[in-house]
Amino acid sequence: MGAPTPAMTTAAAGLSVRAPLAAAALVSALTLSVATFELAMADWPSGFVLLLVVPLVALIFCGCALWSATLLLRIRKGGLKFALPFLVCALTLAVLVYVPLQQIALQQNFYWHRQARERIVARVEAGELKPNVSYNKSLIALGDREPNVSAGGNDIVVDETDEGTYVLFLTSRGLKHYFTGFLHVPPGGDPKKFFEFKDKPPSQLVRYDKDWYFVAN
Repeated sequence: MGAPTPAMTTAAAGLSVRAPLAAAALVSALTLSVATFELAMADWPSGFVLLLVVPLVALIFCGCALWSATLLLRIRKGGLKFALPFLVCALTLAVLVYVPLQQIALQQNFYWHRQARERIVARVEAGELKPNVSYNKSLIALGDREPNVSAGGNDIVVDETDEGTYVLFLTSRGLKHYFTGFLHVPPGGDPKKFFEFKDKPPSQLVRYDKDWYFVAN
């Protein structure tokens, strides 16, 4: 049998880097997805899952990055293409460090659901939607017939005050009454006056637009 032709050698080398590159891309995509939507997945009971998923994904990514670094030793014989898996991991790490992925996801959440949420606020203010959960007089269960605008079962929290109605749309609902969400306040309202912050001010308070705030307790 004759010696391998240059074309055969090139094809074999190409195949040898294809699998590592695909693996690096897959692990990087998984890592970025978890980092981006970690806050949205913090609901009970999925919050418990995150306690396992986040460290596991971090461990897999670190292992993948170290493994891709060993491929750099093959550049001399196989060419610069063997640096591609390491480059993918390096770019992913840079994104994790320098790009505010969760803030970007929250901004998309806010603008994507804004119109639907404002329609629901108007219905609450008009008295069309009222608290309907027996064990919580401040909770409105929107149910499956309404747009999915609030995490943790599509429930919203309302607070009727003399200055108007506060409406909270949840983005996460964790343990020990922890929550994050977009709070709509009445004109001139103060988000710190929302009843959930009566005993303790919000740990996060970011204004997104007129009468709209992102809050966390």
